Amino acid sequence: MKKELLMASALVTTLGATSVAQAVTATMAGSMKVGAEFESADDSTTDSNQVHDQSNFNISLSETTDGGTTISTSFEIVDEGTVSADDDNAIKLTFTDGSALELLNAGNAAGTHVVAVPGAGGEQGVGGTTTNTAPGDVDFAAGSTALGVEWHSAADFLADGLKMSASFSTDNGAAKTATARLENSWGVGATYVTSAGDTAVTLGGGISGGEIATTGSQSSADKAGFNIGVSAVTGDLTIGLGYGDGDTFRPNAVGNDANEQTDGSVMKAGISYVTGDITLALGVSAGEGKDSDFGSTATTDDSTDSTSASVTYAVASGVSAVVGYTTVDAQNDGASSTDDGSAWYVGATMSF
Repeated sequence: MKKELLMASALVTTLGATSVAQAVTATMAGSMKVGAEFESADDSTTDSNQVHDQSNFNISLSETTDGGTTISTSFEIVDEGTVSADDDNAIKLTFTDGSALELLNAGNAAGTHVVAVPGAGGEQGVGGTTTNTAPGDVDFAAGSTALGVEWHSAADFLADGLKMSASFSTDNGAAKTATARLENSWGVGATYVTSAGDTAVTLGGGISGGEIATTGSQSSADKAGFNIGVSAVTGDLTIGLGYGDGDTFRPNAVGNDANEQTDGSVMKAGISYVTGDITLALGVSAGEGKDSDFGSTATTDDSTDSTSASVTYAVASGVSAVVGYTTVDAQNDGASSTDDGSAWYVGATMSF
């Protein structure tokens, strides 16, 4: 009886405290995308078409303490045929000097400073069934676990226009299995913004490292690499270039016969131009990778080369229409693969 009374007292006290607490400041944003994709894959695959119906809803929460420290986080609900919640969001503390610290789900600092490269709009893509492991993102080697922290410098750190960050993460201590997993990671990144006449120039990049473990022991495989990029904005014209190189892995949990290591690189370039209510965009990507079972040596290359273009028209405030096209040329283990093909997309997006 005594335990029940203590529990009831604690519950009442908690509810009472909750009732007088002030709510944090919340802001929301989201979008709804509806469009049709027409995909023409390689000769061995039947052409297909489908309707994309995608929505997302984002809530950002923030409050400032009496000492001036801002505490913030966010979450997102995404509906891409099935409803899911994105809970990989850190608690972020922003201090009065402009520096910040992210706690839990913080990510990798090498990925934080990836320079945005213009690319085509739309939801077009070419699906495939091969084991092609050529990377598509320049930060493919920057991994992290949920138990991580990331420190961000204030603006103009050490020099005007410079920002830096550093991160570290570790695993949850659960027993390892034969499925490879990231055991720990670190990353360092920086972004430098300057101007050259009427052109705003952004330079960014980072390096990262991580250890892979299987069955409780550190593996000879790893997840490590670097990325670097530059973008330039002159009026309505934006151009960008990014490059990433490193190692990553694919665990047997996704259907492979064995844990696989990939040594890869990727280059991305893009350009966009805004004229009135119309945005024209063009992007290219070229990725290469050699994959092999842990402990083996790869002898053949995977590759994926893609070119995408789009035209986006601002119909009204928050409403845009887009037509996009993508073509992909792929090689898997040195031979043509079912990842080849092209796709069109026609759709609209409403954002708030």
